[in-house]
Amino acid sequence: MLNTDNLTISDFQQFIRDRYYATDKARGTPKTYMWFIEEVGELATALQKSVGEGGNTSGGENLEEEFADVFAWLCTLANINDVDLTDAIQRKYGKDGGPDGTK
Repeated sequence: MLNTDNLTISDFQQFIRDRYYATDKARGTPKTYMWFIEEVGELATALQKSVGEGGNTSGGENLEEEFADVFAWLCTLANINDVDLTDAIQRKYGKDGGPDGTK
């Protein structure tokens, strides 16, 4: 079970690894990436609905769920490609205030 008290990126990435790694690794990066992109599409739809486009002004009923799904699939991709997201974020954004310009 995931302890969400003081949850860190590392904790969540490890939770995803412990629960899904064997299946994710067997699926491979290309197919996993396609799942990730599908979730990004669902997030895009939820964001569009949350701002009243597409006929829905409800505020995006599943916006949080879609953000969580995108993050989980990002962790999956990182896991099967041996990337520690916390280390990657620290290296990219933790030095001298982060990179100049755009992300």
